[in-house]
Amino acid sequence: MSYTTQGIRNVAFVGQAGAGKTLLTEALLLQAGAIRAKGSLQRGTTVCDFDPQERRLLHSLDSAICGIDHRSTHLNLIDTPGYPDFLGRALSVLEAVESAAVVLSAAGSVDSLARRLMEVARERGLCRLVIINKIDAKDAHPQALLEQVRAEFGPECLPINLPAGGGAGVVDCFFRPDRAQRAADFSSVESAHTQILDQVVELDEHLMALYLEQGEELSPEQLHDPFERALREGHLIPVCFVSADTGAGIPELLEVLERLMPNPAEGNPPPFLKGPLDAVERVQVVPDPERHVIAHVFKVTVDPYVGKLGIFRVHQGTVRAGSQLFVGDGRKPFKVAHLYRLMGKESLEVSQAVPGDICAVAKVEELHLDAVLHDSHEEDHYHLKTVRYPPPMLGIAIEPERRGDEQRLADTLHKLLAEDPCLRVESHAALNETVLYGMGELHLRVLLERMTERYGVHIKTRPPSIPYRETVVRAAEGHCRHKKQTGGAGQFGEVFLRIEALDRGAGFEFVDDVVGGAIPGQFIPAVEKGVRQVLAEGAIAGFPIQDVRVTVYDGKHHSVDSKEVAFVAAGRKAFLDALQKANPIVLEPVVRIEIAAPARAIGDITGDLATKRARISGNQALPGQRAAVVALVPLAELTDYQSRLKSLTGGEGSYTMDLSHYEPVPPRKQQELALQWRPRKDEE
Repeated sequence: MSYTTQGIRNVAFVGQAGAGKTLLTEALLLQAGAIRAKGSLQRGTTVCDFDPQERRLLHSLDSAICGIDHRSTHLNLIDTPGYPDFLGRALSVLEAVESAAVVLSAAGSVDSLARRLMEVARERGLCRLVIINKIDAKDAHPQALLEQVRAEFGPECLPINLPAGGGAGVVDCFFRPDRAQRAADFSSVESAHTQILDQVVELDEHLMALYLEQGEELSPEQLHDPFERALREGHLIPVCFVSADTGAGIPELLEVLERLMPNPAEGNPPPFLKGPLDAVERVQVVPDPERHVIAHVFKVTVDPYVGKLGIFRVHQGTVRAGSQLFVGDGRKPFKVAHLYRLMGKESLEVSQAVPGDICAVAKVEELHLDAVLHDSHEEDHYHLKTVRYPPPMLGIAIEPERRGDEQRLADTLHKLLAEDPCLRVESHAALNETVLYGMGELHLRVLLERMTERYGVHIKTRPPSIPYRETVVRAAEGHCRHKKQTGGAGQFGEVFLRIEALDRGAGFEFVDDVVGGAIPGQFIPAVEKGVRQVLAEGAIAGFPIQDVRVTVYDGKHHSVDSKEVAFVAAGRKAFLDALQKANPIVLEPVVRIEIAAPARAIGDITGDLATKRARISGNQALPGQRAAVVALVPLAELTDYQSRLKSLTGGEGSYTMDLSHYEPVPPRKQQELALQWRPRKDEE
């Protein structure tokens, strides 16, 4: 089918797990004739949930794109995961669409995830739509949910159709309100129709005069332009009622998507920027097929058999098979050997992609999430406004079960990082540990299973170590004379040094204050090397030493026996000697944590924090009867905090944290850490 930018609709289905987004997509595919039979979650036959893990869990774990042609329209429907652990994968696809449809269950309520996604869509200038699914469920309460939607998201949320027959069908309130064959289950077609018209004509003085002064009935065609403007400005958020299970409201929803949702030329332009962060400027990208190509990679998948697949949205120009594109400010282009449109896991090769199209290219290693593709160096420094992804907070230490798999593990982590914007890997050399950070227990469990099933890397896990540090509290001096005679040339080096504490966070300073050549200059780096060995190993509990200044001020050497190895040993032992006199202590990391939760749970949260040696530093009210608490808490007290917060808030709480500073651990904890280290040290 041939189509232009004006014939494209890009819609992302977002919302809580269990709202029915995947089956809603399936029902629309069936209605549009893209599939012959509707798939089943239980049988694992849906178009969007094609990954073995998704079929096993009966829930989406990643976004899936379905490109379908219906009448004169090409629809790109994107089904997104609803678990909060996979929120990053839902946020990334919002960069590819003009419209975000928040899907709710008529048997449920507006949850925190729906609120967050609605707010993100508003901030990105997307047109918004609310779809209330499962109107035929036994415990459905669509009227009460509509009232809650309007209370949460504003009075601009207006129904464009209404349930009828107890959820067996819907009646249209916009296109053909005079042809309704049955009464709505609540409200009335006439009332809903009037509300929508009143909301839309406010933006067009001419139509308002025809409607209010002359009483003229306005057609959907007359209302098209002000309707689109109302969507763009957030002046109207249509609400549709459906049942993906029975098909009720699905034809009406398809009509709404085709006739009312904006095409790429009508939606708000994407927030493209140009230049470095300190001199960034907004640039206009126009959906003109004749201009330079500008496209944006919003999803990356890595398949062991297919390789890397970069999925991108064309915003300007025309991408053709065989053309060459640059990635960001890269100097070397890649050739678009094959261009694909996606239908779940299936791909259809196409010859070109116009503005608004969503396509994919395979086996291009330079592609990465958030990359901008272009065909001219004039757009080298273009990028989209950064998406604020939630930071991954739950970590586990990982290592391969089999020796020799370290490189395979590193390669696997690199592939997982390419796919997931909410995954972080940290390697702690001092602790000899690699820590994988994710959004929650489910997120990490899925990733670990994927490592084994997809890449064949078996992993051992354990809780991550707390990155304690050591320092000193007073100045002291140390001395060592290293003398060793082995029959031939010996070893000799003598070092005098002093140590003193620096301010927290100052790190380490090494000062050469030797005069008169007591230690020749070529041996000073050897002394520093010996000192740094102790810095890495610790003095009392095996943790790196920080916030210390070491000054070497005197020593002796021998013209024949002095060697680098002698001064390494002398520097090391002199530093250890000074440390024992300087009252070394163990420091623990203290983080600044900000918790957002329903206001009703704040009392429980602050009470729980009080048991974790927390210092509350502030709180504030948030929209939607929510509140935030800010506190300073030792990191060691937060090892299981995600599950604790989930319990306190019924799963509606979230938090972010970052390192604030280090401070001394309680004396009993220091003794415990020292006792744990001493046996290991003795074994060495």
